[in-house]
Amino acid sequence: MPLLDKYPAPLTAKAAEHLLRRTMFGASRADIAALTGRTIDQALDTLLRDQTAPAPPIDPTTGQTWVNDIIRSQNDGQLNNHMKSWWVGLMANQPISIMEKMTLFWHNHFASQWSVVNESRYMYKQHQTLRRNALGNFRTFVREIAIDPAMLRYLNGNRNVAGAPQENFARELQELFTIGKGPEISQGNYTTYTEDDVKAAARVLTGWTDINTSVTSSFRAAQHDTGNKQFSAAYQNTVIMGRTGANAGLDELNDLLNMIFRQNATSEYIVSKFYRFFVNSNITPTITNEVIKPLAKIFRDGNYEIKPVLRALFGSIHFFDNNIIGCMIKTPLDLTVGTVRQLQVRMPAATQAVFYYGFMRQLQGLSAQLQQDLLELPNVAGWQAYYQEPLFYQVWINTATMPARANYSNVVTNGWSVTDQASNQTQRYTFDSIAFLQQFPNPEDPIKVIDNLTQHFFAIDLTEAQKDQLLDKVLLPGLPEYEWTKEWSDFMATPNDTMKRNQIKTKLDNLVRYMMRLAEFQIN
Repeated sequence: MPLLDKYPAPLTAKAAEHLLRRTMFGASRADIAALTGRTIDQALDTLLRDQTAPAPPIDPTTGQTWVNDIIRSQNDGQLNNHMKSWWVGLMANQPISIMEKMTLFWHNHFASQWSVVNESRYMYKQHQTLRRNALGNFRTFVREIAIDPAMLRYLNGNRNVAGAPQENFARELQELFTIGKGPEISQGNYTTYTEDDVKAAARVLTGWTDINTSVTSSFRAAQHDTGNKQFSAAYQNTVIMGRTGANAGLDELNDLLNMIFRQNATSEYIVSKFYRFFVNSNITPTITNEVIKPLAKIFRDGNYEIKPVLRALFGSIHFFDNNIIGCMIKTPLDLTVGTVRQLQVRMPAATQAVFYYGFMRQLQGLSAQLQQDLLELPNVAGWQAYYQEPLFYQVWINTATMPARANYSNVVTNGWSVTDQASNQTQRYTFDSIAFLQQFPNPEDPIKVIDNLTQHFFAIDLTEAQKDQLLDKVLLPGLPEYEWTKEWSDFMATPNDTMKRNQIKTKLDNLVRYMMRLAEFQIN
């Protein structure tokens, strides 16, 4: 059976949860129920539907947005933190949609850093470009990124002028953003492009700069190299004719992209990146021939529209193979934001801006501590987990991050405190383990408690020995099973009894902490 054949049956709860874990940040009980029993086409219609652009970030202390200011704020570093919190809030409150995960994919693909761009308005403008094009046309997307103000600053495109070409963006456009490196044929030369191609592309891209007051880009015809640009045999010896005048920059950029997008390697490179981000880091020869190449053809034949490729990939029997489920390590954002969504932790309302931004800032701060810092990627190649052979996702787990990952179980069960410095008010946001358990059937049965929670917590099934350990050593250490049934019944009879509530909650919180510290909790 070909690997890209469509998944044939209505989605089981396990299949729905797998699809949601990979395309979103965590999956709540309601999310899973919404897709369970749906056909794969129905589920993907929901996941891939267009979303309304969210309201912009604000300064929570004033309640005002800053994205349209005409000058850079003196407090721009704080605005950068607000933007990170704003984005994490969108992840934590996402509807059933791939949009947040897809925007993160493109943020990693077209990597940039606030510390280099040094301008939050620029980073927001780029984020808008990522979000607007996330499920659109990739060719159009690349054209917008090529003249994006933040990218012009980040890779020195605003310094690329006739007579002194700046090669940074021309190199990354080919190496990282479109066609990728093929096998090296000599130092600096690959089957897909050569050093001379980088130089020629840099000349094509001369003349662009950013305009600070309007956060836009502008083409300066006088700074553009008007000569013809000769490319190598890798590009069939294409010559891009030099242009003059106000439209020269866009005309030559379009010629450059048309040349790059004519190469089969471009579609195969981008599809491979989709695969590594959403499915598995291990691309075998079989996967190359039966998944990557057919998807790349869909991409090319569809004029580089993104949705059809994702639909074919996520709708395939291969995506739901048992060897794919649970084969990835959770990213820091999957762990932090995903767990909050999975456990339905109470969060502040967006209308309580100071508390809302403060809560999301804590989630983002822990993700940064775990080495996934939004708007501050390590370098232009993005996070190592998506390209560093042979470890890939394993780089998320190391001596620095593992203790913090384990400690997150304490954060979740102890709750979050957020303080409004202006009013000196503090609010707490907690995980209600009792209310969470009550969503599942038979909460009075300790065996069902373990079965239900392990099915929801883990991407893969635990062994019976592990579940026995959770029951006998964690939930009911040294106690018979009927004790849980009695305690639960007593609590339900008098739910306002604080002592009885605490007895149940203490046991459940201990169980949740223990489960979150299992190695299996770290996989997706």
